[in-house]
Amino acid sequence: MARKTSSQGTPATAALTAAGVPFVLHPYTHDPSAQSYGAEAAEALGIDPSRVFKTLMVDVEGRLAVGIVPVSGSLDLKAMAAALGAKKAAMADPAAAQRRTGYVLGGISPIGQRQPSPTVLDSTALGLDSILVSGGRRGLDIELAPADLVRLTDAIAAPIGSPAAGGSRP
Repeated sequence: MARKTSSQGTPATAALTAAGVPFVLHPYTHDPSAQSYGAEAAEALGIDPSRVFKTLMVDVEGRLAVGIVPVSGSLDLKAMAAALGAKKAAMADPAAAQRRTGYVLGGISPIGQRQPSPTVLDSTALGLDSILVSGGRRGLDIELAPADLVRLTDAIAAPIGSPAAGGSRP
């Protein structure tokens, strides 16, 4: 994967560049009426939704954490809690998620967050050569190797995704 630079700079692209991690930017035109940011990205980019991952902020027993799952499914909150050694998890308050990460909803990247949080990547990502995650704003995804995402975010990999509907926000 070639590193690509442009005027698309965000804290996520800055962190990737600083770490010397190869990545590819995938900009697209965001539709404000889209029901699901992740599904919109997959469709707009023509990429299999199982390779496009959404970043979800979760409240795990009073502390914020990041769950990264394919847009083709949803986050299993019980599995997310278990992956972090907790009993319960719930979706984080959107305002708290934005304050913590420095990103807007629909543009929260797991990379370059204002205050890093414990991060769990769905283990299905490890079987792929590359995945796409939010680039730090609506209408921008970043393609990178799952191993690089794990290294940069100090993530653990665990089976936290569910095949369809339930428990997650777009």
